[in-house]
Amino acid sequence: MTGLQNEDNFGLKEHKRVLLIMTLVSISTFQYGLDFGIIGGLQAMVGFLKVFGEPAPDTPIGYNLNAERQQLISSLMTLGAFISSSTAGFTAIWIGRRWSLWIACILAFASTALMQATTSIAGLYAGRFINGLSNGLLMTHSQLYIHEVSPAKYRALAISGFLYWTSIGTLVGTVIDNFTQRIQDKNAYIISLGIIHIVPLILSIGLVFIPESPRWLLATGSEAKAERALVRIRPRGWDTTTEFNQIRDALEAEKRIHADVGILDLFRNPIDRRRTLLSIASVTSQAASGSMFIIAYGTYFFAMANIGDPFGNSCIAIACGVVAVILNSCITTRWGYRRVCLITGLIVCGICQLIIASVYQTAPGTKRTGQVIIAFTIIYIVSYNGFIATYAWVGGGEFPSQRLRSYTFGISTSIGFLGAWVTTFTAPYFINPDELNWGPRYGFIWAPICVFTAVVIYFFYPETKDRTLEEIDELFEARLPARKFRGYRTTRTAEIESEKMSGDEKGPQVVEEHIETKV
Repeated sequence: MTGLQNEDNFGLKEHKRVLLIMTLVSISTFQYGLDFGIIGGLQAMVGFLKVFGEPAPDTPIGYNLNAERQQLISSLMTLGAFISSSTAGFTAIWIGRRWSLWIACILAFASTALMQATTSIAGLYAGRFINGLSNGLLMTHSQLYIHEVSPAKYRALAISGFLYWTSIGTLVGTVIDNFTQRIQDKNAYIISLGIIHIVPLILSIGLVFIPESPRWLLATGSEAKAERALVRIRPRGWDTTTEFNQIRDALEAEKRIHADVGILDLFRNPIDRRRTLLSIASVTSQAASGSMFIIAYGTYFFAMANIGDPFGNSCIAIACGVVAVILNSCITTRWGYRRVCLITGLIVCGICQLIIASVYQTAPGTKRTGQVIIAFTIIYIVSYNGFIATYAWVGGGEFPSQRLRSYTFGISTSIGFLGAWVTTFTAPYFINPDELNWGPRYGFIWAPICVFTAVVIYFFYPETKDRTLEEIDELFEARLPARKFRGYRTTRTAEIESEKMSGDEKGPQVVEEHIETKV
């Protein structure tokens, strides 16, 4: 097959190979969600609090963590993720996506074993920090890989799958806690933590059978390996030669414009600076929504607010979030416009936080207040999963330039984790009964932040739906304002339209069959 293929001729069935590969890599995020699901529940689990907490007869569950321990248990993981994702630009360039994921799996095994074995708070802190290093590598390099191997048409769908596993992980962790919390000794949390070993084992084995990212191989000079890898992940009949040449031409063009590649290039010229700041803004919109408050401390503040069954309510809320992810994956390819979804999600999340805080301020501890809080927590999680989380990660990976992708996305992810760390570190001061004891009133802080972030997205965030990474490069090089990205006719679009018109004029053509090289 010669010329530029029309991607509309290749559906999900034809792309089943790359979809299976991306599914395997995306389970990396199951680990991240599982961690938050489990740790959020442990802080309201008697068996865990007997070992690491202290008696608190005045609280609904009879035990509590002091604010310092609570903030360190929750935030050390995100601090470790911040540090490891900050180095992603270097690890991705020198050792690639697959080896970075293997290292993350080893760290996950080690950190979980340490947390299961220790009864020392210092040992628990160390395990949480090492687990954060693992999660930072998993989240960053799995997404880099998915962005680089996915066809443009299905990139948002692939990242929806990425979020799907995060939500499933959180749900599984919460459900497991719901059952193990009935155990009144340390086996309650040892059993829960044991589940964390499963995904690194599956991923470690699966990585043996998938190719390295063709873009990374090409960027490091391994052209033959890059071409073989591209053939392995594309369907029969796909014009891999043209796609390979497009990737190589884009990389060479960037090298001619900017000869050296380094961390300072992220901000050295206006185009790369704009792309870096947009990538950071996209990823950090998750933290700006206040999601870490709801995800990391939901079960705890349900327990302290005495709102029914805290574990059961958390399971219901997170399950609804999983449904939202599934529904989103069904519509994202056709209607998944990044700007509209992010703005909608942020406004809805802000309204939910404002309502939750207001009703608790008016009538704390009543049954009616509890019902309203649970209802709007569910709406919040559905909105966050359906409109913010997916498209925040999509934009964060689409905006960086080809040659700076690992640096830019690493910095964006690390700042996103930094925002998550700030939330998890400071939240105990607001919600803990021994401190300010705001509980759900913490939403008064996050509601205006959501609205402000939505305004920033409206004015500065460009639309990149259905664009290849090479087209996005062209759009930024043209220095277009955000509002003109969606309607701009790129060189690739013009060539495809020209070929299509030419084919219509000539009538049916005999197309040479593309024979894949079996690798």
